[in-house]
Amino acid sequence: MDKETKEIFKKGSKTYFNSSLFFPKDVREDVFKLYSFVRTADDFVDSIPQKTDEFYSFKDDFLHSLEKGFSENKIINNYLEVAKKRNFDTQWAIAFLKSMEMDLTKKTYDSLQETLEYIYGSAEVIGFFMAKILNLPDESLYYAGMLGRSMQYINFIRDIDEDNKLGRRYLPLNNNLTNLLYNETSKKREEFISFIRNEIEIYYKWVSEAEKGFMFIPKRMLVPIKTASDMYKWTANKIYKDPFVVYKKKVKPSKIRIIFKIIENFLR
Repeated sequence: MDKETKEIFKKGSKTYFNSSLFFPKDVREDVFKLYSFVRTADDFVDSIPQKTDEFYSFKDDFLHSLEKGFSENKIINNYLEVAKKRNFDTQWAIAFLKSMEMDLTKKTYDSLQETLEYIYGSAEVIGFFMAKILNLPDESLYYAGMLGRSMQYINFIRDIDEDNKLGRRYLPLNNNLTNLLYNETSKKREEFISFIRNEIEIYYKWVSEAEKGFMFIPKRMLVPIKTASDMYKWTANKIYKDPFVVYKKKVKPSKIRIIFKIIENFLR
């Protein structure tokens, strides 16, 4: 695995990266190539200021590569190799880029339906990709998508303060809150606490449904997947106990915690 591909993934997600190290070599390499592709597009739209031209150039290059079958861009070409090898549906990648483009044009989401439209491309299709890389049956795709959905929702909750700075709000509000800025929520503490805990309850429901799909995953492959899911539940539990922690720090498990959970899951 080349250093650039590895570093893009490592920089993007500590939980995913450290968990993925425990996949078999051929699976691990394909996961790294997939995530370097999605992280590259995501980084363009999340940078400050946003790299709009770079994103559209990346998107255009990708769309042209679908016609040609290759790209001069190593990140895109790596994705194409994995897509052919693992039989990805092309529409999944197009849906992913559509959601990334929404980050350039849409700032707030006022209904769960709107949020789920974004989540489909930004997270559920990532679950589909992973299911294909793990060579799981098609019956697993629904559960893989639900796992991606649940993890993305916790990211939205965890990153409230960060998204405030970007002028974004992915969580649809209830009638008690007009925004999620600290100046607003600090004056409505009970309303905010209730709101966040309600959103986390939605996550708990989704992740419970998603984990029913673990029965499709071979034991050797399950450890990294279950570890990632466990770490997201750890994050959710920390925020549930103290919803205002999202304004104090970015709640993330340490590398040591991730490694110990991997060992625990492996021994089980």
